[in-house]
Amino acid sequence: MKEATGELNMTVVVVLAVGILSVFFFAVLWPSIRSTFIANNKCSDAICDKKTLNNGHVTCEYYVNGKKQGADFQCPWKG
Repeated sequence: MKEATGELNMTVVVVLAVGILSVFFFAVLWPSIRSTFIANNKCSDAICDKKTLNNGHVTCEYYVNGKKQGADFQCPWKG
């Protein structure tokens, strides 16, 4: 009976550890990963003005179905 209790305790510890790590990932890391991913995709789909080159960044605009979406933003110049 003592062995079964010990295994149950270890199972609870593992489940708690996985839960804590999951909460940390989705609360702290995932928002940063997601925002970086969205920004990179937005820059790859944007229309950028080469004349506004400033410290390796250009001013870009984002259009969806011919309508400008949001304010202008900066993207790295990729040549």
